[in-house]
Amino acid sequence: CFKVSDRVLEDDFEPQEQSDEGLSDPFVSSLVSALPSNYRLELQKTLKSIRRNKATHVALQFPEGLLLFACTIADILQRLTGVLVSILADVAYGACCVDDFTARALSADFLVHYGHSCLVPIDVTAGVRTLYVFVDIQIDVGHFVDTLQTNFEHGKRLSLLGTVQFLSALQVAVKHLSDRFHVSAPQQLPLSPGEVLGCTSPFLGKAADTDAIIFLGDGRFHLESVMISNPDVPAYRYDPFMKTLFRESYEHEAMLAARTAAVHQAAKATRWGLIQGTLGRQGSPNVFKYLEEQLEAKGLDFVTVLMSEIFPQKLALFPDIEVWVQVACPRLSIDWGSAFEKPLLTPYEAAVALEVVSWQTPYPMDFYSIRPLGPWAPRHPQHQPQQTKHSRDTRGCSARSEIPLTPQTDSSPSSTQPCSLIPSCSKGSSSSAL
Repeated sequence: CFKVSDRVLEDDFEPQEQSDEGLSDPFVSSLVSALPSNYRLELQKTLKSIRRNKATHVALQFPEGLLLFACTIADILQRLTGVLVSILADVAYGACCVDDFTARALSADFLVHYGHSCLVPIDVTAGVRTLYVFVDIQIDVGHFVDTLQTNFEHGKRLSLLGTVQFLSALQVAVKHLSDRFHVSAPQQLPLSPGEVLGCTSPFLGKAADTDAIIFLGDGRFHLESVMISNPDVPAYRYDPFMKTLFRESYEHEAMLAARTAAVHQAAKATRWGLIQGTLGRQGSPNVFKYLEEQLEAKGLDFVTVLMSEIFPQKLALFPDIEVWVQVACPRLSIDWGSAFEKPLLTPYEAAVALEVVSWQTPYPMDFYSIRPLGPWAPRHPQHQPQQTKHSRDTRGCSARSEIPLTPQTDSSPSSTQPCSLIPSCSKGSSSSAL
């Protein structure tokens, strides 16, 4: 078995909170022991925030992967603070789904959102104080570092990216890889260095400037965003749970053919449907208004529909609509647009169909960027006349010290193939030569 390098030490990570906040209570300790020890759930900080804000009704929101811990966390918070705790069970796909509206409807005065970063600033949530807990996951960074050193030649230019759960580990890896590689953690504001969303990722420039994308995470969805915006850069994914490095691919031609066909069909349509997403904060009223104005300027008929989740069966109930535009999740159109009978466009694609902008190459993945290509994105300056600085308000966010790693970046069917990796003790791990 390979002995993990001892060069990556625990001291590289931000220390866990030391205050007790009542967690030493024997019964509470038994509950805490049921939670994964390598998941930073920040119970002390949550308890402090509840008490400091004198909250009486706390709403907890989790992505599906963390829901199994919801009842345990609720029991801990309720036992130690005496507050009423409600668990929001509606699906939360990402950072755009923070559901302060539902929390407010339940008369909650405090919301804890787990597993995503502060995409929706706490100063705009609907009268509900909000705390974001990123849920940093501690992984074997030594194995990750040594895997890259084994599989890539000295001096290669590597761009390290990942989801918010692994950004602390990613920053440590950058520190330990910098003596061997030209390594960076590109940033697409307002996200953190190295952070990627399924609809928002940095454009890395010419393919000659980057030898490889290294994605740290256990799924492909967010990585595909990076691959779509950087189609000519080889992409790899390190799964921290499998301790395996994969060479990833994406069928760019098939995706682009499907999306351009949908746009061309939409350009001929005279009856449009506009969908305002109501799942959490997915729908942007400003983008929705922008699209209404463009359709009115073209003299096109359209209807508006509110939907929390968009399914082909629902849209089939509107047979007179020739094309749909959804202001919810761009990936819904990109990944599953072919499942709908009528074209289902993103706001960007609608702008192309309405001849507001020409088709962009590569396909832009800048939906939540503070410098998007156009007003079909929520954070375009046209929609934020009061904005005075290009930074998000992180008060109430889960604290994490961030190393300034790189300058800030402006800006379907697929296959996964395991590649060579450092041998490990786990049975059944697959590998093949690069």
